[in-house]
Amino acid sequence: MATTQRPELAGDNDRMMTFWEHLEELRKRIIYMAVAFALGGAAAWNLREKILVWLTAPFVTAWATSKVGGQASLHFPAPQALFVAYVKLAVLGGFVLSLPILLYQLWAFVSPGLYSREKRFAIPFVVSSCGLFALGAWFGWRFAFPAAFQYLLSFSGPVGSAITIEPSVMIDEYISFVSQMLLAFGAVFELPVLVFFLSVAGIITHHTLIRFARVFIVVAFVIAAVITPPDPLSQLILAVPLCFLYFISIGIAWLFGRKEAASD
Repeated sequence: MATTQRPELAGDNDRMMTFWEHLEELRKRIIYMAVAFALGGAAAWNLREKILVWLTAPFVTAWATSKVGGQASLHFPAPQALFVAYVKLAVLGGFVLSLPILLYQLWAFVSPGLYSREKRFAIPFVVSSCGLFALGAWFGWRFAFPAAFQYLLSFSGPVGSAITIEPSVMIDEYISFVSQMLLAFGAVFELPVLVFFLSVAGIITHHTLIRFARVFIVVAFVIAAVITPPDPLSQLILAVPLCFLYFISIGIAWLFGRKEAASD
């Protein structure tokens, strides 16, 4: 029996896109993404103080329960340093606020090469990706950050009877640290979405994930050790949910991979 081969990047259309049409489509999507990011950054700049209060809440809580004493504070070493820190905060906020549009534009760029049955995943892809990213960032802010700050601040205080070590946290370094942690937690929570598309594409199956499970548990703890501060509690807070998401991903691969095999 003769078989038909799927044209590269042609989708359900009879005509393949030319190289210049791909470039034009890419240029258009990049412009949309840049505009969305700029608008999100402008909105985040106007809300910079509220965002900073939200980001520093775990730090303030850890400071209050530590032996440092006094009121939690952040410092900046140069006149322009606070402005630069707020710019970084606006960039982070702009990325988060524009994430749904960024993901949709990414999907819109690759959708011409998909079949109609695959294009129906556009809205679920955007919603699930944004939801899992927000869940991961919130999980890190709610559970990992307080434990990490509590552990790190515990090294301050009197050392013997001759000297006292007091923290002097710079706002620029604090925002960079928290931003990296938020993005890392949000990214690792995207694992079910990644597994879903790999299983739909036929690259992996639930059998593959089951065979790789033991290795992934080790990988999860390695990732947690690299991303989080060097305290065991913070590493467990990330590694355990990551393993849980992996086993959920096995069910996703079994469910949707099975459906795709049946439809094929």
